[in-house]
Amino acid sequence: MSIPRTFKRWLGVLGLLAATAVLVTACGGGDGGGGSAGNGGNTGGNGSGGSDGNSGNTAVITVGAGAANVINIPTISLKVCVPGTSNCQIVNNVLVDTASYGLRLVGSAVAGVHDSLPQVTSGGAPVAECGKFVSSYTWGSVRTVDLSIGTEQASSLPVQIIGDLGTTNVPSSCTNGGASANSTGALGANGILGIGPAPYDCGTTCATSTSTSNNYYACPNGDNASCTVALVPLAQQVANPVHRFANSDGVSVQMPDISSSGQGSATGTLTFGLPNLSGKTVMTSTTTGDVSATFQGRNVTAFFDTGSNAYFFNDSAQTVCSRNTEFYCPATTTSYSATLRGQNGASGTVSMPVANADSLFSNPSTFAFNDIAGPFGSSSWLDIGMPHFYGKTIYFGMDKTASGGAQPFVAF
Repeated sequence: MSIPRTFKRWLGVLGLLAATAVLVTACGGGDGGGGSAGNGGNTGGNGSGGSDGNSGNTAVITVGAGAANVINIPTISLKVCVPGTSNCQIVNNVLVDTASYGLRLVGSAVAGVHDSLPQVTSGGAPVAECGKFVSSYTWGSVRTVDLSIGTEQASSLPVQIIGDLGTTNVPSSCTNGGASANSTGALGANGILGIGPAPYDCGTTCATSTSTSNNYYACPNGDNASCTVALVPLAQQVANPVHRFANSDGVSVQMPDISSSGQGSATGTLTFGLPNLSGKTVMTSTTTGDVSATFQGRNVTAFFDTGSNAYFFNDSAQTVCSRNTEFYCPATTTSYSATLRGQNGASGTVSMPVANADSLFSNPSTFAFNDIAGPFGSSSWLDIGMPHFYGKTIYFGMDKTASGGAQPFVAF
């Protein structure tokens, strides 16, 4: 079965991560802040907004309690401005997601500039975007910002503002009977910085078809009740900012090694722009970052995903935790491996240790883990989540094929 891209990519962020916030709080991890987090100390509005704390083409990645006390959430700070002005705001605790595309910010996290951000329109009507998940959804307007991360800049970038349109009369084709996940507490962060290979979060489908794969809506009367699925040109879709940066060929995520029993925090580096990758295994991927893999004797599709807080895969022989039921709880640490293959034929092996999540989560001050996993929901996928990034530098090449450039890839 083909899993829709937004479902698969955001499952870890809005399904599993939100569940983690609840489960970890209930079962001994975290400190009770999972459902009522504020904006994480965002500053600015009606001014320059100050510094985002980053330098050059790099950003500081922090894993810790963050904005919502959710484990394994790698976040950075960034600056958004009203286009062409110095009216700016720093947004802290934005999730770095190597398996989605585009910037999404919770409305309360940009309250200082929100009302001045220009709305994207379709046929003169304001545009909204829906995120559909297993049992929840997000809903919000599409607006443009001037984005800065260190010295990297993207002007008039279309972004989604999550939760700024409320939940009354949201189209049923979006809600699908689920609950809204439009807050920092539900998201686990103040936003998502999607830096996967694709240049847009949807692409030609949303520019040419109003099928169920199109998440964009036009709202002629400016209210939810008037919204219908709409065609949105590429130039107005939520866009991957990396493609607009000066260093636009790719990104790398570097994280330190951590203890197998977990740590309270970890600090790494997100770098925009790629070095010489001689000596690295470079596997070309799909535009969404997928590569082929062999795992437990079956062929699967694999992807590297900082936006998932654990490894996620199906193993019917593995024990599911009795308390934190989204995770596995083997009696002793189990080591898994998978052989990955790029479209260019290059191959490499990844090793994935999995320990007992119930035991690991018993320490309420521990937020960084390199050895937790859980069931994915489909045996056709292998989600190589945040635990795999500790102790490594992993490189992602942007998809430049639309302009005759390089194929997307992952390298390590």
